[in-house]
Amino acid sequence: MSLTFPTREEIARLTARMLLEIKAVDFNAETPFTYASGLKGPTYVDCRRIISFPRVRATLMDFMAATVMRDAGFEAFDNVAGGETAGIPFGAMVAERLSLPMTYVRKKPKGYGRNARIEGVMTEGQRVLLVEDLTTDGGSKLSFVDAIRETGATCAHTAVIFYYGIFPETTQRLADHGVQLHHLCTWWDVLAEAREQKSFDEATLTEVQNFLTNPRQWQEANA
Repeated sequence: MSLTFPTREEIARLTARMLLEIKAVDFNAETPFTYASGLKGPTYVDCRRIISFPRVRATLMDFMAATVMRDAGFEAFDNVAGGETAGIPFGAMVAERLSLPMTYVRKKPKGYGRNARIEGVMTEGQRVLLVEDLTTDGGSKLSFVDAIRETGATCAHTAVIFYYGIFPETTQRLADHGVQLHHLCTWWDVLAEAREQKSFDEATLTEVQNFLTNPRQWQEANA
């Protein structure tokens, strides 16, 4: 990987630009997307698309490795764990860049054999970086972190490509669990770049801004 570290602002802008270019994000105010929670919103992101674009994925993984080293330290980790399933390829690519062993964490025990949640070799005392594609409110990360800690390893950091950045309780929720969040960009960065690139009409961008400013209120009004 390149040892040139772009600024956080440049990383955020370029990440947003790449996500728009590969159509990993979409805005639709007229026909809102339904999220896993059952709530609706005019924004959608699919980071899994990244793995099919070699230049984009290589650049973003360089950005993630640089971000983690700058924010957490150059010798801060002994193992990189990807969260099932979207975090597995990104975990592998970040581990390669950091020259570290790679493991992955299942969402739940597989129900046979060793009934393990950790696949690969993770040992007591290792400092583990959890890698995922994105986070909304941080909830799914806590289960992965707990599974890592059950091995006797520690996990105080998680890195994602995309952080929603619209739910203020997210970082505190993770911090209360002893975890620091590292991310490349947020919905605010994507909105700014979409305006710059004129990727969507202004009416759509305005509605997206309304959603990002007060997502709960927007969802209640569009239930």
